[in-house]
Amino acid sequence: MESLETIKRPSKQEQKIAIESYNALLAALEQLNADEAEIEIEETKDKIVIPLRALKLLGDILKSMSQGKPISIIPIAAEVTTQKAAEILGCSRPYFIKLLDEGKIAYTKIGKHRRIMLEDVLKYKKQMKEAQKKNIIDIMNFDEEIGMYDL
Repeated sequence: MESLETIKRPSKQEQKIAIESYNALLAALEQLNADEAEIEIEETKDKIVIPLRALKLLGDILKSMSQGKPISIIPIAAEVTTQKAAEILGCSRPYFIKLLDEGKIAYTKIGKHRRIMLEDVLKYKKQMKEAQKKNIIDIMNFDEEIGMYDL
């Protein structure tokens, strides 16, 4: 698994291959009606049974690659450092530590180091986005009530 520091954008050649592969995979997925599929690697003649969900995830990866987007897969149950969690939230590490100390995000301490479940960081990020959206709607409604849009 690649670390966040080594993730690179796909090359033009990789993008071209990815779009061709994505279109072929999408067509094949439409014909499947089982929870798994057997694929064959042409060069080695190896046959592999893959869960349908994994093939759909591969489709998402190929689609993103074809658009030139860098890809990283991180297991949701993974633990992250305070620095990585702060990067995910787009805040400073000291501010993130403050969130932990205030009990807004759960963590465990191993020696002097804090470890945070990635799932908890993503859940907090989603809550913050929802709160931001609600605040924007509230401000827009207030502006409308006081006639700011009538000017």
